[in-house]
Amino acid sequence: MSLTIPSSLSGTGPSAEAVGAPLSGASKPRTYEVRTFGCQMNVHDSERMAGLLEDAGYVPAEGGQADVVVFNTCAVRENADNKLYGNLGILAPVKAANPGMQIAVGGCLAQKDRETILKKAPWVDAVFGTHNVGALPALLDRARHNDEAQLEILESLDVFPSTLPTKRDSVYSGWVSISVGCNNTCTFCIVPALRGKEKDRRPGDILAEIQALVDDGAIEVTLLGQNVNSYGLEFGDRQAFSKLLRACGDIQGLERVRFTSPHPAAFTDDVIDAMAETANVMPQLHMPLQSGSDSILRAMKRSYRSTKFLGILDKVREKIPHAAISTDIIVGFPGETEEDFQATLDVVEQSRFATAFTFQYSKRPGTPAAELPDQLPKSVVQERFERLTALQDRIAAEENRKQVGRRVEVMVTAQSGRKAGETHRLSGRSRDQRLVHFSVPDGAPAPRPGDLVTVTITEAASFHLVADPTLEDYSLRRSRAGDAWDRSQADSCGAPVPGAGTGAKGVSLGMPPLPVRTR
Repeated sequence: MSLTIPSSLSGTGPSAEAVGAPLSGASKPRTYEVRTFGCQMNVHDSERMAGLLEDAGYVPAEGGQADVVVFNTCAVRENADNKLYGNLGILAPVKAANPGMQIAVGGCLAQKDRETILKKAPWVDAVFGTHNVGALPALLDRARHNDEAQLEILESLDVFPSTLPTKRDSVYSGWVSISVGCNNTCTFCIVPALRGKEKDRRPGDILAEIQALVDDGAIEVTLLGQNVNSYGLEFGDRQAFSKLLRACGDIQGLERVRFTSPHPAAFTDDVIDAMAETANVMPQLHMPLQSGSDSILRAMKRSYRSTKFLGILDKVREKIPHAAISTDIIVGFPGETEEDFQATLDVVEQSRFATAFTFQYSKRPGTPAAELPDQLPKSVVQERFERLTALQDRIAAEENRKQVGRRVEVMVTAQSGRKAGETHRLSGRSRDQRLVHFSVPDGAPAPRPGDLVTVTITEAASFHLVADPTLEDYSLRRSRAGDAWDRSQADSCGAPVPGAGTGAKGVSLGMPPLPVRTR
């Protein structure tokens, strides 16, 4: 679907000089900002949007109002609509006061709402969907050239997104898509309608992208797919995903491999074996439950039951005893009774999740669940949500307390926690993906993002661990990823940090910008 795009401007995108060049009379290239809502897929898509814009001559906004603001949207929950239109409303007077400013909307909500966005927010310049991320620079240029909004929505993928330019958020860790789209028909989910049927990348292309990341200094990758377990069915190999995990183990310099998300119905023993037997695949698993009630799972069209789900966790923990397991849970699905909800609480109690991403059911037009009878009152859903989160908070705290006294390897990350100014602690992720805040003893060398420290856990809370080591207990291993961080800071002219070692630059240490929520 394409509107107001002249045929003379279709096809290949304009040159960098045409797109990112400054407005007439300006002396600087145009600046951009990408605002991301949603899942890991959206975060990775935003990296591509940034890469496309920089390839076209734009530069990141460094304070002040960006010339181009791009919203990469989610459509999974109702508040995604409110968040987008609220932000667009805030920008309307900003754009009116800044002639030449442009606003673009892409992602799942753009794929779904299409013309509605331009009707509700006619000051938007470009709308593009999930299948044509690569059109962004051309649409912005056309909007400027024609002085009218551009809408381009494709119904199927025009080019696999991983072939597009990408500006990675992190030099030490990266996302790698192994597939896009989904073949499942979960009644609550609108993703298949917006991202299409699953399309798998060839293993060689995936491994080549991982190798390129490692060559650039990354030591951690996360493999992305709507359902990673079904990877390979398109080209006839039902064990392709486990083979891919094992192949990652052969990449020199790749120290941490993670993946998201699997589907319980398709999770097979060969994947568990590959996780247990491949040294750089981390002892961490995200396994979406959604509901512990078999009747609700049936209504959701989730083709597994609670017994199978718990059996998977037992197998994983048998092979990987210290695995940290997280999950997704929906509260208040249509028709959920108190008995159904109690079944969910029972499964959560048995599962002992390290963390859970819990959501109140959100009615999404276009999904079968939106038409089901017995939609629950908000007050009932809210009360159940609070009971579930209280249970999971208790379990998470109990599981984290088991980590006290353990020595863990932590990969230092590049944003500081909220209380870092008070505690003077840095932050990072353990091998099992737990968040660890740690202090550097007096006289010990300071790590860089991407470096690895080994410390003993001294305190635990529901959502994080704390380590305050002595000098003797603190171990630092400088890594290629830390070297890559130094190079990135040198490229951006960061100032040296006193006492941080030769080549270290001004950085803020702590959490990475990952879409993680615990409630």
